[in-house]
Amino acid sequence: MTQIEYELKFTEEASLDMEELKTDHSKKAVAKAVIKSLKFMKSNLKHPSLKTHKYDEMEGPNGEEVFESYAQNNTPGAYRIFWHYGPGKKAITILTITPHP
Repeated sequence: MTQIEYELKFTEEASLDMEELKTDHSKKAVAKAVIKSLKFMKSNLKHPSLKTHKYDEMEGPNGEEVFESYAQNNTPGAYRIFWHYGPGKKAITILTITPHP
C-alpha cells in the first residue's frame, strides 16, 4: 500500500501561529510537538498519536470539512491543529494551530 505524501499549505493565521510558537521561548516544547505532528500529517494522517477526527464546529473557507489533529495530549491547554483537504488531491491546508478550544 502506497502512502500519500501531502503538501502542507498554511493560511495566514496558521503561519502566524507557527511563527509565534517558534519565537516564544516559553513555548519551545509546544513548537517541538507541533512540528512533530506536522511531519506525521505530511506522511501519515492516520498516525495514532494524531488522533485525527472530523471537527463539526468549524468549516473551511469554501465549506470544506475541517479536521482536528493532536499536537499534544493529556496536557492543560493541549495544542491542536485544524485543517482541511485541498486545494488539490495531495494537499492539506492548515487553518490554525491553537490550544484545545
